[in-house]
Amino acid sequence: METTINSSKLEAIKNNILSVIYMDEIKLEYLLAALVAGGHVMLADTHGVGKTSLARALAGSIEWDTLEKTEEGIEIDHFNRVQCTVDLLPQDILGYSRISGTGFEMSFTKGPVFAHFLLCDEINLLTPKTQGSFFQVMEEQSVSIEGNTYHLPSPFFIISTMNLKGAHLFPLPAPQLDRFMLRLSLGYPQAEDELAIVSQHGRNDGWKTLKPVLKASDLRAWQEEVDTVSIHPDIIRYIVDLVRATREHGSVETGCSPRTGVKLSRMARSLALIRGEEFITHDHIKEIFVAATAHRLELKDPDASAEDVLNEILQTTAVPVVSS
Repeated sequence: METTINSSKLEAIKNNILSVIYMDEIKLEYLLAALVAGGHVMLADTHGVGKTSLARALAGSIEWDTLEKTEEGIEIDHFNRVQCTVDLLPQDILGYSRISGTGFEMSFTKGPVFAHFLLCDEINLLTPKTQGSFFQVMEEQSVSIEGNTYHLPSPFFIISTMNLKGAHLFPLPAPQLDRFMLRLSLGYPQAEDELAIVSQHGRNDGWKTLKPVLKASDLRAWQEEVDTVSIHPDIIRYIVDLVRATREHGSVETGCSPRTGVKLSRMARSLALIRGEEFITHDHIKEIFVAATAHRLELKDPDASAEDVLNEILQTTAVPVVSS
């Protein structure tokens, strides 16, 4: 299989982001793979480690098409940011219908969700009612309001940041968590990186020179290529065995849904694609299993570690010997 991934373009977007963000390159690769796979990503971390800046850098590295509209004629934004607060309502995210002019005709006013790239900053400050407005958006890529359905653009990518500690935080509903392809944590920077962050802040602002380095058409081509990456039936069986094992583990109250296997498979295909590999192996699955599933588990002991449970499942689930 000859992929459409251009290694120089891939390196360009990586370097562009790393010019303003100090982060682990493997995690950046995972983020780009999720974008190419068409999945959504949650960045769950303490505040002040660069979650929002990373989202801005990724969106700013892509040259979006101009004057795009949905099937219904709604103009599409390139990048929108929602600063989540407890007083936001679903219409603040999705949009709303209103009476136009002096007549009785209704017109639709779009919400920020009508964009290629949506940053939901501190999403767990939203009340459950408003968090529920993302269910259809994330899974069906559409919005239904007052009997009308509006389609969202492609590509469509949500990156949400979530603070792990703080006041007035609401847990995300399980169906919403299940719609995120990955949950990543940036963690604190290395000592040398932190020295550079403090030294450069306010003096050497790389944001002023950050420019798009990848066209939206390239991203669309990469996304169309994902399903062409070969996956052996034995690897599919391995994915299913891992997912089913989460439901049978003694520490788990609610295990992973069948949707998990679909997203895990697609994420593995995308990761192999951007690495220039023609097929996926069990090593791809092992590598991303925890990041793709930890946020989906509900444990009997709320203080227990989902990562520990998943690593145990990896150790106890038989690895397939792929037949030719």
